[in-house]
Amino acid sequence: MQKEIRILFVCLGNICRSPMAEFVFKDMLQKRGLSQRCHVESAATSFEEVGNPVHPGTRRILSQHGISCAGKTARRMTAQDYQDFDYLIGMDSGNLRAMRTICCGDPDGKISKVLDFCGDPSDVADPWYTGDFQATWRDINRGLSALMEQLFPETMNR
Repeated sequence: MQKEIRILFVCLGNICRSPMAEFVFKDMLQKRGLSQRCHVESAATSFEEVGNPVHPGTRRILSQHGISCAGKTARRMTAQDYQDFDYLIGMDSGNLRAMRTICCGDPDGKISKVLDFCGDPSDVADPWYTGDFQATWRDINRGLSALMEQLFPETMNR
């Protein structure tokens, strides 16, 4: 039996980008029959939004694509998450700095940005500030498609 891959998506508040990534990736997994192969969550680097629901703009764009994020509330990342997850994937360089601080470094090389998977060093812009949830959707889907191809290359033609 294959080991379950554990992925944590991280952004500043856990109400826009990281929950979008969490639920888009869960949808990708489900559509490929891979839901049992991965455990996916999301978290924040700050305490600002802890306990709050997903931002209405993120809920709206997910809903437009038939994806629900019902029941999700923001939580803060902990140092224990470094032990509990195989991949800790941030949205921007600031997230990565904060993640390394929370985790006291990255000795196992688990921390990366979502767009790293498609060879793009860019950050995913925060729609909290830009208001452009569509651009965030495009970037996240591009990064997650590349992550999916890396993790499960045999499923990419499904």
